[in-house]
Amino acid sequence: MTTPAILLRGGRIVDPSQKLDEVGDVLVVNGVIEAVGRIGDVRRDGDALETIDCTGRIVSPGFVDVHCHLREPGREEVETIASGARAAAAGGFTAVCAMPNTDPVTDNQAAVGFIISQAKKAGGARVYPIGAISIGEMGETLAEFGEMVGAGAVAVSDDGKPVVSAQLMRTALEYARTFGIPVADHCEEPTLAHGGAMNEGLMSARLGLRGIPAEAEEIMAIRDILLARLTGGHIHLCHMSTKGSVELIRWGKDRGINVTAEVCPHHLSLTEDSVDGYNTNAKMNPPLRTAKDVEALQQAVKDGTIDVIATDHAPHHYDEKEREFANAPNGIIGLETALAVNLTWLVHRGIIDVPMLVERMACAPARLFKLPGGALRRGGVADVTVFDPDVAWTVDATKFRSKGRNTPYAGMELRGRVDCTLVGGRMVYRRDA
Repeated sequence: MTTPAILLRGGRIVDPSQKLDEVGDVLVVNGVIEAVGRIGDVRRDGDALETIDCTGRIVSPGFVDVHCHLREPGREEVETIASGARAAAAGGFTAVCAMPNTDPVTDNQAAVGFIISQAKKAGGARVYPIGAISIGEMGETLAEFGEMVGAGAVAVSDDGKPVVSAQLMRTALEYARTFGIPVADHCEEPTLAHGGAMNEGLMSARLGLRGIPAEAEEIMAIRDILLARLTGGHIHLCHMSTKGSVELIRWGKDRGINVTAEVCPHHLSLTEDSVDGYNTNAKMNPPLRTAKDVEALQQAVKDGTIDVIATDHAPHHYDEKEREFANAPNGIIGLETALAVNLTWLVHRGIIDVPMLVERMACAPARLFKLPGGALRRGGVADVTVFDPDVAWTVDATKFRSKGRNTPYAGMELRGRVDCTLVGGRMVYRRDA
């Protein structure tokens, strides 16, 4: 079945992968990009053509989230692959990478195949499984990378659990290198972090909560960087949160080590002060840190030390978050607020411009994880996001497509919103629909 042709007319086309930033048109035919630039009258014999006025809008490659939790299998009451894929599309994401800490863990080819099958039925954003590093995420025995990659996994990670054994991480980097995939690690030294509920500092002391020091993240970050130097493998450091981690990543990159890193919108915008009042919707791991950490992370996005902005979308049931702070689960939802948070805190405050934001949210993640998309190239897959960078809106989680409601941005006014999202040339989200 052919997909109707779509003409995105008169938008600001931003594609850093081609150094493209100009007003023009994008013509999508049969799931691929047929033309980009100033396009005159388009006549298609016998084919339907939908023209969308994109005046005042940004037309960019579809966003790619390399770190999200879709909870299926095992926690379908919290999120499903279908609801997550719809939420992703509403947030402008044309592809997401699903972390393996499901129940059962995604540590074999059958589990990978299940996720791919469910994603095809969902019909929203593309979903790429990330396989576990170790069987059951127990940190003891390496999972079978080759079988998982053959089934469609695009990376490996024990996210949610750090790989404590340096020897296991070394072996994982060596093994993953043979398949050309990154190893994504949750950097946390467990004995330092044990029992911690928020950032260690004055706020944790005032609230009487056990804290997690920045060093818990940084110790593991430098260990992983050194192991990447030893093995030549690609280490991808998940959800960086501290100034020290930024300095360590910069050190590794300056020495040619194959290290990439991501940061989440919440670590670019919020501080530990959001926890005041024991706000469990501001509880996450790694925790929200200090204003100095936020500033360092923002500058790292600007100078390229941080390669990717990823959501770490982590839905939880309302009742779970309504517990005492120390006992509440970590994590917040992020797919439907990521663009607006990044525009509000980074672009509209002059820290980065729109092309750099598109690079961090679309081009770089597709390139580093070797995924389709990430460019508006003629003949390429038509994964496209159209967004208004200026429109103001107030966050109302009850209107989200995600099943999750656990967001620290509830009630905040943000700027920037997705108008429509195309996956393979098919309209999977339209705000005015």
